[in-house]
Amino acid sequence: MDLKGHGLAATMPPGWEGTISLDQGDEAFELAGEGGILRPVAHLANFPLPVDRGDFGSGAVELMRTQDVFVALLEYAPEEAGSALFAAQGLPRKLDPRRFNAASLQRGMPGQAGLQEFFTEGGRPFCLYVVLGDADDVHLQVRKVEQVLASVRIEPRP
Repeated sequence: MDLKGHGLAATMPPGWEGTISLDQGDEAFELAGEGGILRPVAHLANFPLPVDRGDFGSGAVELMRTQDVFVALLEYAPEEAGSALFAAQGLPRKLDPRRFNAASLQRGMPGQAGLQEFFTEGGRPFCLYVVLGDADDVHLQVRKVEQVLASVRIEPRP
């Protein structure tokens, strides 16, 4: 299955699903009302994603089993591109399993591990947020994530 929207695209491996939508949070709508723009959020997972979920996967990560992985790609405000937090260039497609830990989770769930990476690609600042269902099997689960990250494409800001 191919996903495409808002300057993002990805090809889902068998058994994966995902969405690319605009940020639907209250803060996003408030900023948009003040002249800001709604920013893209991509969710990719190898388990069924619930309809109601937060940008960082609340509502979904609670449903994860040990073999499941969840990936969120969230775009930030254009003026953040290249700032200190987003200085790294390009979506990280190879991830170091040793960097995954429970402290990186937005919502701590027993047995899970996470990772957050901030970067700029095509003049667009992003956070890559990954949750693994089994902190004891990080190496295998990271390979699943890298498989889907290899297919992600980010179009440059016009």
